Amino acid sequence: MDGSTLTSRRSFLKASAAMGGGLLLSVSLPLPAGARPGKSAAPAVLNTYVRIAPDGIVTIVSKYPEIGQGIKTSLPMLIAEELDVDWKDVRIEQALADATQYGRQVAGGSMATTLHYDEMRRVGAAGRQMLVAAAAAEWKVPEAECQTRSGVVQHTPSGRTLRYGALAAKAARVPVPELKSVTLKDPARFQIIGKPTTGVDSPRIVVGQPIFGIDVKVPGMLYAVFQKCPVFGGKVVSAELEAVKRAPGVRNAFIVRGTTPNALSDGVAIVAESWWQAQKARKLLQVTWDEGPVAAESSEGYARRAAELAKQPPARWLRKDGDVEAALAGSVKRLEAAYSYPFLAHATLEPQNCTASYKNGKVEIWAPTQNPEPGRTLVAQAVGVKESDITIHMVRAGGGFGRRLQNDYMVEAAAISKQAGVPIKLVWSREDDIQHDFYRPAGFHFFQAGVDANGRITGFRNHFVSFGEGENFARSAGMSPNEIPAQLVPNIELGSSVMPLGVPTGPLRAPGSNALAFVYQSFLDELAHAAGKDPLQFQLELLGEPRELTVPPNPNGPPPAAFHTGRMRDVLKLVAEKSGWGKGTLPPRTGRGIACYFSHRGYFAEVVRVHVADDGAIRIEKVWAAGDVGSQIVNPSGALQQVEGSVLDGLGEALGQAITIEKGRVVQSNLHDFPLLRMNQAPPIEVHFVQSEYPPTGLGEPALPPILPALCNAIFAATGKRIRSLPIDLNLLKSV
Repeated sequence: MDGSTLTSRRSFLKASAAMGGGLLLSVSLPLPAGARPGKSAAPAVLNTYVRIAPDGIVTIVSKYPEIGQGIKTSLPMLIAEELDVDWKDVRIEQALADATQYGRQVAGGSMATTLHYDEMRRVGAAGRQMLVAAAAAEWKVPEAECQTRSGVVQHTPSGRTLRYGALAAKAARVPVPELKSVTLKDPARFQIIGKPTTGVDSPRIVVGQPIFGIDVKVPGMLYAVFQKCPVFGGKVVSAELEAVKRAPGVRNAFIVRGTTPNALSDGVAIVAESWWQAQKARKLLQVTWDEGPVAAESSEGYARRAAELAKQPPARWLRKDGDVEAALAGSVKRLEAAYSYPFLAHATLEPQNCTASYKNGKVEIWAPTQNPEPGRTLVAQAVGVKESDITIHMVRAGGGFGRRLQNDYMVEAAAISKQAGVPIKLVWSREDDIQHDFYRPAGFHFFQAGVDANGRITGFRNHFVSFGEGENFARSAGMSPNEIPAQLVPNIELGSSVMPLGVPTGPLRAPGSNALAFVYQSFLDELAHAAGKDPLQFQLELLGEPRELTVPPNPNGPPPAAFHTGRMRDVLKLVAEKSGWGKGTLPPRTGRGIACYFSHRGYFAEVVRVHVADDGAIRIEKVWAAGDVGSQIVNPSGALQQVEGSVLDGLGEALGQAITIEKGRVVQSNLHDFPLLRMNQAPPIEVHFVQSEYPPTGLGEPALPPILPALCNAIFAATGKRIRSLPIDLNLLKSV
């Protein structure tokens, strides 16, 4: 977003004196196209506050939730850089959730850097310009004779200096500059941006200071657990509560009636003096449930129905280019393959939790949420208060991955507090967390494709069987009509059929892409081998000359990002170079696999080297990742962490994770049967970036999708056995 899109000076930046004689900048930023503030918001603005105290300390308020993506560090780095202060003199405060002051406050989609890279820099540059103006007025010299460095304004001819702290009160009275007119630093002069920077919360985390939602304590607080029906949508018929109420430490136990689907379900709350006492008392609880219609659903049933639908024409076409049937008939080689992937839980290391206090028609909430404003609306509906009477403290989250975009735990805590009459800290057990998630949807893909004598794709067809109703996909269960190789192959059909689903679904890190990359990039690898070509060369030929592919407009939101074949070619070439692709001879049952994917405006290509033992055991020897997220990496330390974390997340998903539905309930219950990646499974990861001429974009998600197909393609190279269903079944990889 360039300067021409910024709002007027009056609505964009205001200056005033802070308490104690400093400078306070109130900054209003425009919402992205298609975004809507909370219902209580007036003009569509986002606000950030920068305070400069007389002692020179700069406090920057971070408006976004911090879930581990590092945005609480990287966005303030942009302001501090252009303000020209030392990072050691910067303090960061977490904002309250308040749409009237900050507009949308959501952590998701890897969009914070994309939306705010230029704007945050302009905020800092405006502050710097005001401080220079104040100093020039003090010295009665032209502003052009002044420069800044490390929180000091210097008059170059005379060598006189004034620290920002001494100028702050005077700067507050300087006319506010128009943001689009301020001068930004030449990136060659950056002292903060582009330098590895420790996360602002990291020093507290490593010594175990209580900063997470699960650490919150408020006066008079009791602890709660909440027992819901194991079948999604089930309701309480009756509950035997007397034995529970007599358990040590238990203060109360009662039925909570659901009010909002997928936010407040029927259940039984147990309130006690400690969480452990409440959890132990839960074992005494006896509930009769009305399990409802979802009890008839199962993973086995979904797979059976998907196979039936695959034999029929797709219910609708997402894309239909050329004559696929004729192209397939004229192919030298023709392939068919069925791919599938399971439901996945988020399994955040910090289980869902929330502290809530209902009193006199007002609610105060402390929640590790990714998206507080929808939670405010749901709480208001559930407990019968006005949204303006709800205060939400955004607490540091121990992982989000899309799970904390939902606010069911927030609604539960508020409803229990109202009924109990005291502040409540609700903490889910790991079993609650695994069995009551908003799951990454399962999916089924049925491919057909052909190649000609030159090894080029002649025709390509996919019948995608997913979940939903009519032409509407379930949440995060859809597919774009632009899925590659769309627009790269003249004859292509992407069709879809859906089946109903009672299991709640939602986004998981790199939603959609985390599954689609596996099936598409794996099948393209199959086509490369069928064509007798090196997979890297096959991908480069498919991409063709550098160009930007067309993308249809999105009437309900910001314009979708266009795919640039040249940027993908560049990351493929870089990862091939760094991994030594095609060079040397590998030991028996050792192979390399390559895959690439465009996700959340980021381009990534990855290579995996894997050894498969005779008993099928997999040892991932090394991963190479190359990415293009634009012209500037704001915080290289944070960037490396995001790429490594994405790769490890994807490997964990491929190697052992699946949620299975039987009789409408989740079979898995804890980390023993939904295993996260272990330390001894984590390989060395080598990360490289192409710094292109494009605006900087986010890094929380785009490195995840290609790791799954790269691993599976490497397994094929090592064993000749193709992985078409996740998680990987080691029994299929045994040598005998």
